[in-house]
Amino acid sequence: MSTKKQTPLEEWEIKDRTYLLTGSHNPLTYTISSRHSRRFPLLWFDEETKTQKELRYATNMNTPFIEDQKGEATLGHIMFKNGTLTVPKEKQNLQKLLSLYHPMLNKKYREFDAVKKAVDELDTLELQVEAMNAAMSIDIDQAEAIMRVEVGSKASKMTSKEIKRDLLLFARKNPSLFLELANDENVQLRNFAIKACEANIIKLSQDQRDFKWASNGKKLMTVPFDENPYSAMAAFFKTDEGIEIFQSIEKKFQ
Repeated sequence: MSTKKQTPLEEWEIKDRTYLLTGSHNPLTYTISSRHSRRFPLLWFDEETKTQKELRYATNMNTPFIEDQKGEATLGHIMFKNGTLTVPKEKQNLQKLLSLYHPMLNKKYREFDAVKKAVDELDTLELQVEAMNAAMSIDIDQAEAIMRVEVGSKASKMTSKEIKRDLLLFARKNPSLFLELANDENVQLRNFAIKACEANIIKLSQDQRDFKWASNGKKLMTVPFDENPYSAMAAFFKTDEGIEIFQSIEKKFQ
């Protein structure tokens, strides 16, 4: 037997609610539209009746729908102060307008949800723990490869302790990206190619189109157009010919 899905109104909880402006800027005051007009449409599409309904915040009405408001309406403003608007539970008409019907919901502002925030924070903390545990077990060569993505050529001049420290900080700051890089074998192959160039085992031409042996200038590969040369070299190392080149370079490091 199927159960009827509850509508937002049937799930509605009477409580104080807080709304926050989205984005990084929180002006001293910010006003959003509180009534429908031709210049600033304030409409909500009713899926049940397949019609658009005009909205208006009237402080003396129990509903935000103009068609259901009877008598003279006292219009109210909807103003955020320092990016925040708190609406007490007594103002159900305004809460429902902001939480259910206003077209700017999740565009210009969002409703603060303490439970969702706690869940999101827990997910982030768990991801950070996973990333930092992975960072602790990574060997120094892989750690250098990951840090080279983050800090570039500076990684070559860092001590092993500096690399480990910055790796842990990176894992805590951006755990998703860290785990992605830690599981990407191309990151290590790119670092291997860069180190081979720094050790003057191979060299990249000035136009960044060809890799050659530094000792005799013999070409190893041509970089495909519009590709990062070290990413292209990492892909080349996976080919039958590239594996032999990789092994040859590896011996020269020893």
